[in-house]
Amino acid sequence: MIGYGVMKRCMYLLMSVILMIVTHLVSGKDSNANLLPTMNDKKWFFLKQEDITTDNHNTLHAKIFGKYTFGYNLYILQGIDKTQSHAMDGGGYFMGIHAIPEESPIGYDLSLFGKKLLNPPRTSSYCSGATYTAFIEGLNLIYADGAYNISDKLYEAMRMQERNGARREDNVKYWGYWNASGFGSEMALVQYSHMGVDIKPQNARPGDFMNISWRKGGGHSVIFLGWYKDNRGRKYIKFWSSQLATNGMGDRMISLHKIQQVKIVRLTKPDNLFFLRVQQSVNSKIAGDSIHFD
Repeated sequence: MIGYGVMKRCMYLLMSVILMIVTHLVSGKDSNANLLPTMNDKKWFFLKQEDITTDNHNTLHAKIFGKYTFGYNLYILQGIDKTQSHAMDGGGYFMGIHAIPEESPIGYDLSLFGKKLLNPPRTSSYCSGATYTAFIEGLNLIYADGAYNISDKLYEAMRMQERNGARREDNVKYWGYWNASGFGSEMALVQYSHMGVDIKPQNARPGDFMNISWRKGGGHSVIFLGWYKDNRGRKYIKFWSSQLATNGMGDRMISLHKIQQVKIVRLTKPDNLFFLRVQQSVNSKIAGDSIHFD
């Protein structure tokens, strides 16, 4: 007799396969085939050797990692490529809110639906600025037909600096939550905007957003690309972000021994952007997840 748990997992897999087939049949080669939340089979996703040999500075994320996923995550991978294309050498990494000029989240004139979100003080970037930019560029691709617009109130909530060019402080509106200490992308994407959901490490897929809490202290905002085990059983994570090791934006692979906890979130309901409550409250006390796989 088949147990309820086994039957439930089988039904989940069947529904996932049917959804993928129907989507491709209906859409053919149309990019609308990916206008759905990314799904998973509740199994750890491991990269292959050929997936990790690419140069750290590349615009091949949609090609290399997109074959392992579908849905909105593919647009985030394309957003990475568009962002990286502005600095194929990384563009430089810099943090310093009291420097003159001050730090810049990203080094180019980023816009959402044609509305500029910042005038970059520098050509460099830092981690949360890079991941937020890939998120914004992903939204630009999801709504690429140009039929969507945002109100002045919503535009103000998405900006990465004040209208006078001053730094937008942490915990102030969308970017302020994304850029805040701790698990910022969860605060912004899940709590503040209700555009995403929490994802456990075993369900992570390329294109998910991740905040890392290091064992030695501090954190990092990244976009997950995959887990990896080498032939000696050593465990790694590959991600894209902006960091000193890649001179700004680029891919990096590090040992899991360096990580204390992570928080992973996924874009699932981008349309909720247009229903954003600008004064939505957020709880910064978020429990992280440990990573354990064989």
